[in-house]
Amino acid sequence: MSDVTRILNAIERGDARATDELLPLVYDELRLLAAKKLSHERPGQTLQATALVHEVYMRLIGDDSTGWDNRGHFFAAAAEAMRRILVEHARRKKSRKRGGGRARVNLDELTLSITGPSEDIIAVSEALDKLATTEPAVADLVKLHYFSGLTLDQVAQLQGIGRRTAVKHLAYARAWLRREIDGANTPHSG
Repeated sequence: MSDVTRILNAIERGDARATDELLPLVYDELRLLAAKKLSHERPGQTLQATALVHEVYMRLIGDDSTGWDNRGHFFAAAAEAMRRILVEHARRKKSRKRGGGRARVNLDELTLSITGPSEDIIAVSEALDKLATTEPAVADLVKLHYFSGLTLDQVAQLQGIGRRTAVKHLAYARAWLRREIDGANTPHSG
């Protein structure tokens, strides 16, 4: 059992000292993931990697935190928290600046366009939430890969699937998200 898993189990049992031990073990990895994600944001981004990590950590260790089975489960929860924080930040920024309207999201063959304007992150996040209702494992794969910056091999390992399956899931997710987002941006005639 890794130190992280041992500490996560101690936190779940109510050991208050364990939360003090966890941050030093996961901080550098969370900071690298946050920095990688934020490096793709537009210039002038006001959210810093350190602030993002601290917000993620506070959400994960907060009063309503749930237990984690292992290190992979913890980082999956961190990826989801990071996604939510970035979406909340984008929504706040959008409401202050643009006042509504959605921009078209371009999903090319290699990447999801979640590194663009705030509207893009919001559109992708909303589509991911919808995908998660029918294909939760596929949606989780996308969240881990794009929002936390894990490689496809790392995501496959965390999810307990083969690389080939991960590639198929990612291809499916891209097509599904493209169709969903394009449909949301197409005016309906009536």
